[in-house]
Amino acid sequence: MTAGHTIGRLGGMTAKVTLSFSDETIEEARAFAKRDGMSLSAWIDQAAREKALREVFAAHAAAVGRARLDIEAAAIADAQEAALVDAALGRRASAPSTTSPRGPADREVGRGA
Repeated sequence: MTAGHTIGRLGGMTAKVTLSFSDETIEEARAFAKRDGMSLSAWIDQAAREKALREVFAAHAAAVGRARLDIEAAAIADAQEAALVDAALGRRASAPSTTSPRGPADREVGRGA
C-alpha cells in the first residue's frame, strides 16, 4: 500500500479496476485528493459516488417536475442547498435555478404550484 492508502479508507472498497484518465483530469484529481487528505483512489471513489447520487436526484427531480407536484419551493431549496455544499467542498457547480419549471409567467399570475 502507498502512504495515501489506509485500512480505514480502503475498507469499503471491493473492486480493483484499471481506468484511463486524461493528464489534466488526473492532475486535478490528485490535487483535490491531496487537499482533502485522501488517497487518489478514495477521492475518485467519493467523486463517482457523488456523481451517481446527483444522477439519481436529477432523475427524481425531473419525474417530480413532469408530475407537476406541489413541491417546487422545496426543490428550489434543495438545489440551493446542494450548491452550498458544492461551494463548501470547493467544487464547481452551476447556480441553482430560482424559476418555475413552467416558466415565470405561471407564478406571476398565481397559476403555478
